[in-house]
Amino acid sequence: MEEFKVIDNYLCVKLPEEVDHHKSAYISENADRYILGEQVNHVVFDFEATRFMDSSGIGIIMGRYKKIACFGGKVFAIHADRQIKRILYMSGMHKIIEIME
Repeated sequence: MEEFKVIDNYLCVKLPEEVDHHKSAYISENADRYILGEQVNHVVFDFEATRFMDSSGIGIIMGRYKKIACFGGKVFAIHADRQIKRILYMSGMHKIIEIME
């Protein structure tokens, strides 16, 4: 499974089953490499496989939002299950990213 993929001007990040502090540095560093090194205008976080996310997952999204917003880009969340959506709404992420149904 490829975790990072650029499609047109979108960086798609397929998140793992568990997004925690052990994996957050790897995800953040690689996403940043794509954002700064490729022709990327927007970031899409794909939660299809994700069943658990702690506050470090919010940090990943927030950090990438801050970087891409500097270039006028947007951040999207797709395939989030009920639990992940709950975390995104409780943290206020829904105010700065688009959560797709």
